[in-house]
Amino acid sequence: MGAMIKRWGLCLTMAACSLLNTPAYAAPQLNGFAEWRGGLRLGGDAHQSNDATLDEARLQLDSSASWKNVQFRGKADFMYDAVDSEADIDPREVSAAISPLSAVDLKLGRQTLTWGVGDYLFINDLFPKDWKSFLLGRDDEYLKAPSDAVKASFFSDIANLDVVYTPRFNPDRYIDGKRVSFFNPRLNRLAGAGDAFAVEKRDDWFTDDEVAARISRNIGGFDAALYGYHGFWKSPMGFDAISEKATFPPLGVYGASVRGNVVRGVGSLETGYYDSPEDRSGDDPLVPNSQARVLVGYEQEIVTDFTVGGQYYLEHMMSFGAYRASLPNGTALADEDRHVLTSRLTWLALHQSLRLSLFTFYSPSDNDAYLRPTADYRIDDHWAASIGANLFMGESERTFFGQFEDAANVFASLRYGF
Repeated sequence: MGAMIKRWGLCLTMAACSLLNTPAYAAPQLNGFAEWRGGLRLGGDAHQSNDATLDEARLQLDSSASWKNVQFRGKADFMYDAVDSEADIDPREVSAAISPLSAVDLKLGRQTLTWGVGDYLFINDLFPKDWKSFLLGRDDEYLKAPSDAVKASFFSDIANLDVVYTPRFNPDRYIDGKRVSFFNPRLNRLAGAGDAFAVEKRDDWFTDDEVAARISRNIGGFDAALYGYHGFWKSPMGFDAISEKATFPPLGVYGASVRGNVVRGVGSLETGYYDSPEDRSGDDPLVPNSQARVLVGYEQEIVTDFTVGGQYYLEHMMSFGAYRASLPNGTALADEDRHVLTSRLTWLALHQSLRLSLFTFYSPSDNDAYLRPTADYRIDDHWAASIGANLFMGESERTFFGQFEDAANVFASLRYGF
């Protein structure tokens, strides 16, 4: 017994010394990149005054440090936009992370959040997106806009739980006519930079808040998850006839997803019910109807370094009959079902230094399409270059992709990473 006590005493002494010798502060690490990116329209747009869509210099600084058991991270973009002759700072992340218990992680502050199984299509991922950046040809990193939130993660042998609380609503960076024209149903035509529309903001702390939750676990080799969201439509989908402002109506989303190996590739399924509580009956044309959404996907490497993926996406409008009966005369009727097919072709060449990709959206219900070809070349350990295009086509300016036909553009970038 005495020998055992001595051995335990020695172990405790060594552990205490190890803790005492562990530095309480770890010096920050700095990395990032400098980039120039430019873009041009492929055709004329009567609603835009500049043929250039991008002409910007960007410096991103990304730093992390730790103090005791708290991890700090800061990432910000410093930009000069020659199209508008403006300088700006975009803080991408300012956060602190801590694990108060072995089964609990907390992260507070500005952070980029994502979940779900879609490729460029989102059902249960209700975190903000930057659609302006995406349609102008910025790097895919910028499709996901940051959230000012608190994220708590709880881990167990049964399932894992993630809860995200956003005390003040974070909307999408939505298309508003600046640089990218869109169809405005209030004007019944395309709207551009000179057609700014008033939006009723939701920016009251703890009143205009959002809560998102996910329960996930692995079941038989498949990653399965259940989701819930309480907040608002992420873009101004509603309209207040009194103030004549676009609005963000309340929204609840409840869904599920599963992803895993199927045959020789990876298959996925995601569903979601969009509950629009201000128009559950569907008879208010100024508020979006509730919807049911489904996404099915599959991806497989056909031959070495060549991967093919495809998705089917459905939006089904609930209470379609009530919606149709409520429309004022002369208002265009939306489809009860919107179908979208996507494909992604990816080829890695030159020892994987060159990445060629073609992503295609096609909607048989809207009869429109969006093609996004890109080529990314890693010159060396620091330098990289890319080119690409955003190509839109459609029979009507009222459809989702058809409205952007005049916004077709090409883009290129040169980046130095450090």
